[in-house]
Formats: sequence, structure tokens, C-alpha cells
Amino acid sequence: MFPADIELLARKVVEAARARGLMVAAAESCTGGLVTGALTAVAGSSAVVERGFVTYSNAAKSDLLGVPATMIEHHGAVSEPVARAMAEGALARSGGQVSVSVTGVAGPGGGSADKPVGLVHFAAAGPSGLVHVERRFGDIGRERVRLDSVRTALELLLDRIGA
Repeated sequence: MFPADIELLARKVVEAARARGLMVAAAESCTGGLVTGALTAVAGSSAVVERGFVTYSNAAKSDLLGVPATMIEHHGAVSEPVARAMAEGALARSGGQVSVSVTGVAGPGGGSADKPVGLVHFAAAGPSGLVHVERRFGDIGRERVRLDSVRTALELLLDRIGA
């Protein structure tokens, strides 16, 4: 279902989380559940995948993750503060000890001069703290932006798990 490199990354996340006794949560916007989908494609992932939040709308980010609406209004949904709040909200509203969030502009439309197509903000939280990463994939097509975002999110999970 997923490219081989994503399957391998997902398997590494599941194995690392299992080895450390950690549960994983994901808060996804532009990936629409693909990060959680990649993780749950791994046999035995139910031992470590606590839940996934698909928070595509601004209201969902606020309602499900507790992201302040004023933060979204001030910074925009595609921003570092919102990505950080999404990752923190996923931890606070789940039984997970490690989380990742993804919010971006996958395209083909919807971009602006400040937030072009291909801009994606990620955050990951876990025992080793909270980290933010910004990627500018460019206008490479919706599918490629989303799959590259899944790769980055899985890599961030591995980092936060300590693998």
C-alpha cells in the first residue's frame, strides 16, 4: 500500500516504541491520517499505536486537540505554533507518550507568498522533549508532498522515541 521506504520506517517506529514501552499518537492535517495508516499497516502495531487524530479543519484542531482558535487566527493553521500545539494536544488528549503532528499546504492550490504549496510544519513530542521541523517540499504534486510528509513524520517519531 505504501512505498517500501515508508513501510520500513513505520516498522522501525513500531519496533522502537514496543521496545521502550511507549504508545504513539498522531495529529494530522494535510496527511489526512496517512501517518497513522502507515503505522497501522505494520502487523502488531496495536501494541503501540494509541490513536490518530485527523484534524483537517481549524475547528477540529481546536475541538479535538485543544489548539486555541486565537492561535490559528493569528498564525494560521500552517505554522510552527499550531504544529507544536497539535503535538502537545495529541499527548494531552490520548494515552500516548510520543506524538507527531503535521500541518501544511499539499496543493495544488491553497498556497500564498508566505505559505507556498509544499510548506509543511511538523512537531513531535516525547520523553526527550518537543521539536519542530519545517519543510518546503515545493510544488511537487499533492501525492508527493503528502508522502514526503509521512516520511518526515515517521523520522521525527523515531527521533522522539530515541531510536
